[in-house]
Amino acid sequence: MDGEAMSADAVWQDMQTRGVEFVFAQFVDMYARPSAKLVPVDSREAFDGLLEDGAGFAGFAAGEIGQVPSDPDIAAIPDLASYTPVPWEQNLARFACDITVEGEDWAYCPRTILRRMLARAEDKGFEFKMGLELEYFLVKQREDGSITIADPYDTLDKPCYDMAGLTRRYDFLTEVSRNCNNLGWGNYANDHEDANGQFEQNFTYANALTSCDRGIFFRYMVHTLAEQHGMIATFMPKPFSHLTGNGCHFHMSLWDGETNLFLDESDPRGLGLSETAYHFIGGLKEHARAYSAVTAPTVNSYKRLKLGTTTSGATWSPVWITYGY
Repeated sequence: MDGEAMSADAVWQDMQTRGVEFVFAQFVDMYARPSAKLVPVDSREAFDGLLEDGAGFAGFAAGEIGQVPSDPDIAAIPDLASYTPVPWEQNLARFACDITVEGEDWAYCPRTILRRMLARAEDKGFEFKMGLELEYFLVKQREDGSITIADPYDTLDKPCYDMAGLTRRYDFLTEVSRNCNNLGWGNYANDHEDANGQFEQNFTYANALTSCDRGIFFRYMVHTLAEQHGMIATFMPKPFSHLTGNGCHFHMSLWDGETNLFLDESDPRGLGLSETAYHFIGGLKEHARAYSAVTAPTVNSYKRLKLGTTTSGATWSPVWITYGY
């Protein structure tokens, strides 16, 4: 399953057992927007051909991927370790893909960029692991095209962790949870978040590439299942000006085998952190302005990232370059 090193033979055997007939060859652009082709894999020859040649795309038409119309097509090459059966579609699976152009890695492929950074970390003796918290709203569309909270009873001034709100969305939340666990992700908590109509569903951390692949699939899953339940899911940072916005929180750590290199019980500062951890935090602070272009890439991002008093009464967004809140 995703994140595991599997051979082509092992993946093909699992696909045969599950009755998989089609796969998404999926990649993301610089805004983390997933694009895909639906590819039939009704024979081993077709499957092997996809692994070798990938799925072809006109890169310029596929979003912000660093191409112009005159550039050669991109090829999305499946990563076997990303193999993900789609739990609610018996005959469908997904592969996260790396982009190549004329047989060479494409420099603007986010997955390739991450792979390169992980290799640099490995050269220094580090394995980079990450857990994700992805927040989203469940909304519905009015006749005039505007959106409103899908649950008309979700009106509390302080709805965070509201049991009644969770109960009204029980069928949807538990369907997502079961799918996560059937994929081996280890969903361990599901909660109503700080805003009306806002939820968060957590799964265990993994190496950074696996976690990112899971994050992309999680958004796709929540969007798709919400539509099946007659709702719209949105992960946009600030869909409502008067409510707390959506964040995507990264829990990052460096490891050496089974040892978390960020932990140090003898920390003289009393925070239980190692010098490696403090230097890591220092690096995040040093480069915060630069990587904001990647972590907050849209105009809507900056409706959430603002200083001063907020209309929701609190700010959870990272607007200060500081060690703590």
